[in-house]
Amino acid sequence: MSRTLTPAVRPPVPGPAPDAGGRRLPRILHPVAWWIWALSLATAVSRTNNPLLLFLVLAVLGYVVTVRRTEAPWARGFKYYLYLALTVVAIRVVFRAVFATGVTPRDHFLFSLPHIPTPDWYAGIQLGGPVSLEALLSAATDGLRLACLLCCIGAANTLANPKRALRVLPGALYELGVAVTVSISVAPQLVQSVQRVHRAKRLRAGRSKGLRALRGIIVPVLEDALERSLRLAAAMDSRGYGRAGTATRRTRRATGALMLLGMCGLCAGAYGLLDATAPKLLGLPAMGAGTVLCFAGLRLGGRRVTRTTYRPDPWRAAEWAVAGCGVLSAVLLFSGAGFDAAELNPSIYPLSWPTLPPVPAAAILLAGAAGFLAPPPGTGTGPGSAPRTEDLK
Repeated sequence: MSRTLTPAVRPPVPGPAPDAGGRRLPRILHPVAWWIWALSLATAVSRTNNPLLLFLVLAVLGYVVTVRRTEAPWARGFKYYLYLALTVVAIRVVFRAVFATGVTPRDHFLFSLPHIPTPDWYAGIQLGGPVSLEALLSAATDGLRLACLLCCIGAANTLANPKRALRVLPGALYELGVAVTVSISVAPQLVQSVQRVHRAKRLRAGRSKGLRALRGIIVPVLEDALERSLRLAAAMDSRGYGRAGTATRRTRRATGALMLLGMCGLCAGAYGLLDATAPKLLGLPAMGAGTVLCFAGLRLGGRRVTRTTYRPDPWRAAEWAVAGCGVLSAVLLFSGAGFDAAELNPSIYPLSWPTLPPVPAAAILLAGAAGFLAPPPGTGTGPGSAPRTEDLK
């Protein structure tokens, strides 16, 4: 009687791998990679005042956020950053029109606001007066650059999981990071609570309009917020949040001294880099010394926080690619290679349509490559996969 031997089947190796169709398995990108990409793009934005390049930056941000955001509560807030950006531009234009400054006889006058006389001690500030097209365009361009900076930060907040970003914070900043994360999560959770209570009232054929309906929604929402805060406090206590480590009083004093000296060095270095008449020691040397002191203070202060990491987020080729395309975009705009630096900041005198320089435009489009270099967000169970249940609560 013969026996048939079946070959042993090896268990599958865990980790993301291409499927049968050659596509990448969905997973969540490391939050630091998104922050490096967004801050690098913001650095590139600070280099230019060209409205065509700024609109191109907004288009790149919109594309990347659309194709790589998750369904988490914090991933639905990019449109509010766009509303805030539009508000910033409008406020900048209104202020420029009310406080009439920089109007020359060569400008194209549009209209004139009533002039409000000011006292002698308020000399130099003019309220009302003629408003020119050049002044409004200059204000709109300045506001557009600030709006792009806000949208870069908004894209990082939309794409990066704030709860997972806590894992990579230095121990000295962990408590501050927890407070910021909780405050960011409050607004989306309240919106979800209101929507859930409103749907429940509609299913029960309750009153959906008027003050009585508002009262019926506020009480359940407040109760839900209280229960959520109690669950959060219990979870933080069970995970050892707030427990002190092995740092002594002497260590805490040394940490404070290092951080204070480091911040002074960073301020002196920034002043030396911005002021051409400052001594050379106040430039890069002071900036480097301040950075080293701050890093030493954070490292020393992290000893008083004891924490462990469960399922750390991986850093793979996709993270290097996303962070690299953002950094390379900023480097190309700051290097000035292949284009005239004046093309980044076109003048409105004489009034003409700005040109689109090919090299800076290609650098900004390179940052948009993060939209297909990053893996698609979806459902997964391994480290670095799509958001888990506790991340969506």
